[in-house]
Amino acid sequence: IPMGSGLILAQDKIVLIRSSSGAVHGVSAVCTHQGCIVSSVQNGVISCPCHGSQFDAQTGAAVAGPAPRPLPAISVVVRGGNIYRS
Repeated sequence: IPMGSGLILAQDKIVLIRSSSGAVHGVSAVCTHQGCIVSSVQNGVISCPCHGSQFDAQTGAAVAGPAPRPLPAISVVVRGGNIYRS
């Protein structure tokens, strides 16, 4: 995952984010509006294709659209170059 970017694992319903400092964290890929799976991480924003909700890629906070709540955090750990749910 490039620094300051993210990777959506739709099957696992998780978005993995690497901050500009290099830390990796996870948030749910399930939009808090109506349960669609988010579709992109660009320019620090996680976007949902269904109704236009947008979330801050660093915090999961809802920043635009009808989503009423942030994307919940998912605990992850990096071991040996691999990322695991913890």
